[in-house]
Amino acid sequence: MTVNKRSKKSRQRGTHTHGWGAKKKHRGAGNRGGRGNAGTGKRADTKKPTIIKLYGNEYFGKKGFKIPQNIKVVLKTINLQELNQKVDSLVMKGIAKKTKDVIEVNLIELGYDKLLSKGNITKKLKINIGTASKRSINKVKQAGGSVIALENVSD
Repeated sequence: MTVNKRSKKSRQRGTHTHGWGAKKKHRGAGNRGGRGNAGTGKRADTKKPTIIKLYGNEYFGKKGFKIPQNIKVVLKTINLQELNQKVDSLVMKGIAKKTKDVIEVNLIELGYDKLLSKGNITKKLKINIGTASKRSINKVKQAGGSVIALENVSD
C-alpha cells in the first residue's frame, strides 16, 4: 500500500520561509537592483564602466530595427460616379484632353491608384490608371470609352 505524498506547498505551511533560507533571500527583483541591465550604474556608476571596458560601448542601447508586421497598402481610389462629375472641370483646367468626342484622362498623374465601378458614366473616356476593377472597365466600354490599366485587372 502506497501513501500519497503531501504537496510541497502544503508541507511548507507554517515554516516561515518556505524553504528559501533566511528571511531576506526570496524577494523580488528589487532585491537584486532590478532585472537585466536595470540598476547598472547604481551606487555611483560602479557597474557601468566595468561593462563598457569588458564589452565596449555597443553593449547598451537598442540596435537595428524591427520590421513592422501589419503593413497595409492603402490605395487611393476613385469611383466612376466621382470621375463623371470631375471630368468637365478637369477639361476646363487643361488636365484632361478633349479630342473630338473622347476625353483623355490620366488618373495616375492625378495621384489615383485604382478605378472602381460605383455609379454610372455618361461620357466617352479614355482612362490611364494603375489598376481597375472589371466592372468599371465594362461600364467605361459600354459608354464608348476605354481603360488602359498598367497592372492586371482586379475584381
